[in-house]
Amino acid sequence: MTHVDIGSSDRLFRLLVDSVRDYAIFMLDPRGNVATWNIGAHRIKGYTADEILGQHFSKFYPEDDVRAGKCEYELEVAEREGRFEDEGWRIRKDGSRFWANVVITAVHDETGALVGFAKVTRDLTARKHAERERIDRLAAEERFRLIVESVRDYAIFMLDPTGHVATWNVGAKRIKGYDADEIIGQHFSKFYPPEVAATGLCELELEVAAREGRFEDEGWRVRKDGSTFWANVVITAVRDPEGKLIGYSKVTRDLTERKRAEDERAARLAAEQANRTKDEFLAMLGHELRNPLAPIVTALQLMRLRGDTNTAKEQEVIERQVRHMSRLVDDLLDVSRIARGKIELRKEHLDIRGIVAKAIEIVSPLLNERRHKLEVDLPERELVVDADPDRLTQVFTNLVTNAAKYTEPGGIVRVTVGEENGWASVDVRDNGTGIDPSLLPHVFDMFVQGLQPADRAVGGLGLGLTLVRQFVELHGGSVAAHSPGKNLGSTFTVRIPITEVRRQQTSGGMRPLSYELTKHAHRVMLVDDNEDARTLLAEILESVGHEVCSVGDPHEALQRALTFKPDVAILDIGLPGMDGYELGERIRALMPDAKPRLIALTGYGQSNHRQRSIAAGFDDHLVKPVDLRSLLGSLAK
Repeated sequence: MTHVDIGSSDRLFRLLVDSVRDYAIFMLDPRGNVATWNIGAHRIKGYTADEILGQHFSKFYPEDDVRAGKCEYELEVAEREGRFEDEGWRIRKDGSRFWANVVITAVHDETGALVGFAKVTRDLTARKHAERERIDRLAAEERFRLIVESVRDYAIFMLDPTGHVATWNVGAKRIKGYDADEIIGQHFSKFYPPEVAATGLCELELEVAAREGRFEDEGWRVRKDGSTFWANVVITAVRDPEGKLIGYSKVTRDLTERKRAEDERAARLAAEQANRTKDEFLAMLGHELRNPLAPIVTALQLMRLRGDTNTAKEQEVIERQVRHMSRLVDDLLDVSRIARGKIELRKEHLDIRGIVAKAIEIVSPLLNERRHKLEVDLPERELVVDADPDRLTQVFTNLVTNAAKYTEPGGIVRVTVGEENGWASVDVRDNGTGIDPSLLPHVFDMFVQGLQPADRAVGGLGLGLTLVRQFVELHGGSVAAHSPGKNLGSTFTVRIPITEVRRQQTSGGMRPLSYELTKHAHRVMLVDDNEDARTLLAEILESVGHEVCSVGDPHEALQRALTFKPDVAILDIGLPGMDGYELGERIRALMPDAKPRLIALTGYGQSNHRQRSIAAGFDDHLVKPVDLRSLLGSLAK
């Protein structure tokens, strides 16, 4: 038998305890004061033996625990039950905290008397942090899962590496229409139109997401019920910590409303651009059509000035056709001006009966030509309206003209003027071709016309009724069309508000044309690249006594101006190489002392063109085909 030296054993055990670094192992006396200290206690708690021996072990506890009597409670339990174990925060010498596992064991002598407590403390701060991180991660994952599952505005779900649906949220159900048990396990190509899925787009999206980390796209997707929606889709590759692909997250947002709004906005912008292009085209068309009219009108005036009676019949035909062409051009330009808000009404108080009478007088040649019976019913008292006499005359002229054109020869056209609840009403009724029910809702639309014979005997551009409605509405009134049907005639009713103010008495009547020799002859420079118009107009000006220098090129005009020294320069605005505005400015610069009078002659008659002429220093602005009286009047100023 081997005998062990007890004293030697105690020394070995003490050496063992003192050398342990991972545990604080020390003794407390029965009152809780530190009696021994090992190297592990020094490392964990920071105190040296001479600093802590004799101190109460409450020094290692947070103040709240000390005040709560935790230290006394631990010793009481250990003494009663033999041991106490706990985990909690403890305090180091430097004031920092650590998470400790503590075991306190009661130590008794051979007689059973309590001689103290053995206390073993282990620093579990790293494990505590790891557990907290794990708990926090699990909590975050749970919160994220709950958030994802509760999101309604986005379809958020997972795909496995092969593209099959692995998870499903409430937003996915709302947007795509499938319940989770219907779609989980299905391939995500189910959400794509068949013709798109057949192109391999689904496989391409996963390939790009796996290679680049994410894929984003917008396009049409398909719901369970077969309806389509415009979707923004983001697919993100999901990998484990080792980088292995474990699936894809897919976020889909329904942008159908935004897509519709963008499409509507694009369509609106395209329509606005088309309208601008149309208005610019109409203005240019009017200008280009007026240019050839100008020499025709001038030639006609020159023939009359010379007293040519041999071609009187031909002159009437030319004049009638030119007037018709001028009206068509005016209609084009009026539509353009109204569309751009450029129409300016020159209103005055006037009797609507006089306006209707004037319109009938204008249309009377057509009524007589087609042998129509005209019936007119006017009230005895005047009906005063606040209106632009020219525009309102244009309204009723268009309506009566249409009635005459769309009624077979020998028909009846009836015009009735009345008053109804503060409104002046004018009915234009005929027994002509009528209006087809399908056409009636669109009869006031631009370029809309009723059925015409192959020879287009009725003619026109389909702008007359468009202008009627727009001019009437500019006067605060309304116009309506009624027709029982084809070949049953039609009625157009215009209503204009009556004003209580008495109309102003104006002197009417057109002054006859006068071609007498002028009393004040001028040296006139005429610059126009249209040779026919320029030559004929020069002859007229010379015939009434003016000295004319006729030039077709603006650069030549500048050279001739130095020697001719004009009193008046009549300049076409649309000249090649140099417009009339610049030419006028340069002519005046050449003659600073004389400062010749400048008259613009152009096919552009809108108010902005007139304003530009004034801004450029022109004294007058005349529109082709120029009225000779207006031109001679301007020269006489």
